[in-house]
Amino acid sequence: MRQRWFGDRGLRVPELAVDGDPAVPVEDALVLDSVDDEAALREAHAAGVPVVVRAPDADAVRRALSRPEVACALVPVGSEELLELDLTGLTYG
Repeated sequence: MRQRWFGDRGLRVPELAVDGDPAVPVEDALVLDSVDDEAALREAHAAGVPVVVRAPDADAVRRALSRPEVACALVPVGSEELLELDLTGLTYG
């Protein structure tokens, strides 16, 4: 599993995890339901605040992980098949 830096916390987390996974301490993060608020993404990243995005489907996972500000995309419990996505294939076809 690929990992990303969790803001400026000196911690690496999985880039994709199930919501509630203890490896992703969301209490220290800005948690968003999409990447539509680009200003919030940039502001959090500039301040060193980790950004976590909830991603209910493959397209949302792809969109979240295409943003460098996002530390982790969280998939819903019961959608664990999203953890096995071919992210390269989704991105580049």
